[in-house]
Amino acid sequence: MKNIKNMKIDIFADGADIKSIKKLDKNSLIKGFTTNPTLMRQSGIRNYLEFAKNIARVIKKKPISLEVFSDKIQEMEQQALILSKISKNFNVKIPITNSKGISTSKLIARLSSNGVVCNVTAIFTFNQIKKIMKLLPKDTKIILSIFAGRIADSGKDPEELLKKIKKYLKNYKNVKLLWASTREVFNIFQAARSGCDIITVPYGILSKFKYIGKNQTTFSLETVKMFKDDAKKAGYKI
Repeated sequence: MKNIKNMKIDIFADGADIKSIKKLDKNSLIKGFTTNPTLMRQSGIRNYLEFAKNIARVIKKKPISLEVFSDKIQEMEQQALILSKISKNFNVKIPITNSKGISTSKLIARLSSNGVVCNVTAIFTFNQIKKIMKLLPKDTKIILSIFAGRIADSGKDPEELLKKIKKYLKNYKNVKLLWASTREVFNIFQAARSGCDIITVPYGILSKFKYIGKNQTTFSLETVKMFKDDAKKAGYKI
């Protein structure tokens, strides 16, 4: 835990459970929150706006990213404006394209010019970054979420891309680079050395923070004992 506290990276909890969000808000290690329609659906959320307003009542200071879900650019804009007005600490997640591959770069530029802090999601390529940034003033406040976990799922090293993007963004002082789709605790260390400003961490991975810095010999022994105990409980015989 000490190692993470000393890292120059902000940890945002990723999920949609109100009770967990309220509890994590008291944790000084958690600097913000993110969610998306998939996580909300998994948590049984039925009313989107009611959920957004509930979070706004619970979280007063830390940033919260909520996502638009329309496939139409104009409707995306309307949804973004509605969400941004619910709370001053709301950041609005805008996918890099809609489901038909139509770029949202111009929409992001419009929203940013109107004071909406966008969290651009589902970014996978360097060209996507360049297309957005060419439309924005260098003082624009924005979050760029690179889906590093999914990039790694495809067999590519996301660290190389993130380092390249970080170098490209060196003159954009208000841009935050975010490591998204975190798969394991080690990703936090990777994100930090890649130069990311933020990493989103699911609740299940947050629960593994207790293992950070754990003695590996002890960890090995505990693992062996776990296998032994489970085999005994199952009544296995050879």
